[in-house]
Amino acid sequence: MSSLSRRAVFSQAWPIIVGQAFVPLVGIVDVAVIGRTGDAGALAGVALGATVINLVFWTFGFLRMGVTGITAQAHGARDDAEVSATVQRALVMGGGIGLVLLALAPLVVPAALHVMAAPPEAEGPASDFTLARFFGAPAALGFYAVNGWLLGLGRTRAALACQIIMNGINIVLDLLLVAVFGMGALGVGIGTAVAEWCALAAGLVAVSRLLGPGWWRGHARGALFAWEPTRRLLAVNVDIMIRTLALLILISWFARSGARLGAVPLAANHILMQFISVSAFVLDGFAFTAEARVGAAIGAGSRAAFLRAVRLTGEFSLAGGLVFTGLIALSGGALIDLVAEDAAVRAQAHAMLPFCALVPLIGVPSWLLDGVFIGATRGRVLRNAGVLVTIAYLATDFLLRGLGDVGVWIALLASYAYRALSLGVCLPRLVKSLGEPAARDSRSAAQGRG
Repeated sequence: MSSLSRRAVFSQAWPIIVGQAFVPLVGIVDVAVIGRTGDAGALAGVALGATVINLVFWTFGFLRMGVTGITAQAHGARDDAEVSATVQRALVMGGGIGLVLLALAPLVVPAALHVMAAPPEAEGPASDFTLARFFGAPAALGFYAVNGWLLGLGRTRAALACQIIMNGINIVLDLLLVAVFGMGALGVGIGTAVAEWCALAAGLVAVSRLLGPGWWRGHARGALFAWEPTRRLLAVNVDIMIRTLALLILISWFARSGARLGAVPLAANHILMQFISVSAFVLDGFAFTAEARVGAAIGAGSRAAFLRAVRLTGEFSLAGGLVFTGLIALSGGALIDLVAEDAAVRAQAHAMLPFCALVPLIGVPSWLLDGVFIGATRGRVLRNAGVLVTIAYLATDFLLRGLGDVGVWIALLASYAYRALSLGVCLPRLVKSLGEPAARDSRSAAQGRG
């Protein structure tokens, strides 16, 4: 395995960065389109609905994360048959889960909004938005699988093309259905669901181009769902699912804490969360690169490549965190005024902006370490850390309730520190598990020559 360079890291990361930037951009467009109507209830409804969708859909985010690590390791080991089989297994799993979610939507949505303590003025818009989004569930989960597979292969430009198609269609439909046809929160939900189906179609085209026509017929059913690789996929995915669910509970609790204080803090916090989403999604470009590079290094048995991948992606991540903290601090106020019409919502968002600006810098270590352990397919470590962090966050939030929205934001900042610490203490063990660098790398070189 050739030595990784900064140029190679950036070349692999920049398409992910551009594609990831589109994801929160859609959320910002949603906020702007609804926010300019001056209806705080509708804005709060979209905020709650988006939180419910993130909680439900990203519970199955392992279809992206687990597939990336497994694909990268198979690619690093030059096991082309397993690379092809992985995407097929994941697509079957994602589509099946998505159909179950769609069938359960009439039961899940009212229960989720009740748990989220939706304010009366936000309940109707939140229900409309969330039910519409569930029609995209099979496509969304199927696309998680395809996207994770493309990232695991380092095909970041193909992943970028799919993201551009999905988010571009989403933005156009949001503007059309809300600004032109006045469909409000329902229009936002419909636009996103349609865009998810378009993204899945684009992803399947990308898979076909890489694997060739008839790629889905390349494996006998028995070989495709052989127990050992299927068991590994399930084991990694279950651990990552528990981890993801724990962290989604954390983010959902943040929204619920705002809802407990009223529609104005809820709406203001949702606006600020768009800034955090932009920074997190963009900086995830380096975390995703770490996933692919770490997975390939482990598949090839190279400890030196592993350490270099962590160091170089860490350098880029830290620089990016500093840039985003500065950008939010300097330009966040103007953006708040641009997207929020309600004066009370604007004032509340301005007051919490300094806390929001700190998130990218404090969050960088946790996001990068997530990528490292996902690439290494250390699902148990991710699971345990996610559960412990969520418990610690909930305890912190309860302790700081007397501080109002300030306490809500301090608890969120603390959660990122908890995540970095819980994964950081496990990193030396992961490095040690790769063995002595000279011995491992010489074995890898010998296998390559063979």
